[in-house]
Amino acid sequence: LLGHEEVQQLLDKLSKSAPKLVEDLVPKQLSLATILKVLQSLLQEKISIRDMRTIAETLAEHAPMSQDAGVLTAASRVALGRSIVQQISGMGADLSVVTLEPSLEQILHQTLHGGAEAGGGLEPGLAENLHRSLIEETQRQEAAGRPAVLLVSQAVRTLMARFVRHSIPSLHVLAFNEIPDNKQVKIMATV
Repeated sequence: LLGHEEVQQLLDKLSKSAPKLVEDLVPKQLSLATILKVLQSLLQEKISIRDMRTIAETLAEHAPMSQDAGVLTAASRVALGRSIVQQISGMGADLSVVTLEPSLEQILHQTLHGGAEAGGGLEPGLAENLHRSLIEETQRQEAAGRPAVLLVSQAVRTLMARFVRHSIPSLHVLAFNEIPDNKQVKIMATV
């Protein structure tokens, strides 16, 4: 649904209010294809791209350090953190979350640095137990009338989001640095 033409139209629209930003961003810092990948990644995780100015400013700020769409998407998520969390939990002061045991998160971090993606490098029994536990916690949170949110470190957020994307679509996976300062985090369970 989002291709090069649509991204160009979004940038053209943004250039009316922020011409210098768009002029400096494309193609000087980033290619249209990289911006397309970032926007597609955000949309794939059900994140609105209406705030193109914030996204473009974040991309312009981080492009000198990295051209990797994954890194740029993560930076954009942090910049959009307030709206992401508001979309999930509304305007309330609290955000109820599920976290991972520190030892499990460490295993995931080590797996990630071993080149695994989408849980592919996890021992099958561990992946199955993790998946089952996340399904149970998601159901528990939803039964209590709360959105299901898994809060993890930035390092493993993408891995976990891919791991649950199709099988537990109602589970939101957030990184600690995406939570706005004004939100009080309440840990409801640890997996």
